[in-house]
Amino acid sequence: MKRVSSEGPPGGRGTLADFRCFDLYSASRAITGVYRHVLEPLHLTYPQYLVLTVLWRRGSATVGEIIDEVQLDYGTVSPLLKRLETRGLVERRRRLDDERAVDITLTDGGQALQELAVGLPVVINEAFGLGRGDLDELERLLTTVRASAAGRSARMAARETIGAV
Repeated sequence: MKRVSSEGPPGGRGTLADFRCFDLYSASRAITGVYRHVLEPLHLTYPQYLVLTVLWRRGSATVGEIIDEVQLDYGTVSPLLKRLETRGLVERRRRLDDERAVDITLTDGGQALQELAVGLPVVINEAFGLGRGDLDELERLLTTVRASAAGRSARMAARETIGAV
């Protein structure tokens, strides 16, 4: 399909298919739908799965470390951690050396859930419909897009802050 521009024609004369960001958005929604189906038997949402994945790999992490790694804000992560704690999957403990810092650790239930989730990456990779080389290239490109967009967003926010002073 020939694209008029990277973000479609001006004035809304094109279709959504002319917008590259719509391609990213719709692909993300499709993959999120696959995650929804595979995580449903585990009674997990995708953001909860991301947090547990961090803990399965690291063993424990502070709330700040989790926020940095999953790229979600405190207002999203804090209630998510409370729900995981209520389900008996994680424990939250204030650090003795710094009461502002909270360590998150897996419970036995959280560790046991890892065994049930072990096959998920294979299912998700198959959902992409790409070979290993294409998946690697996609990851490289998405990393570039994410970094570029985050940098642009930060510069725009800085200009708004400066302009508001």
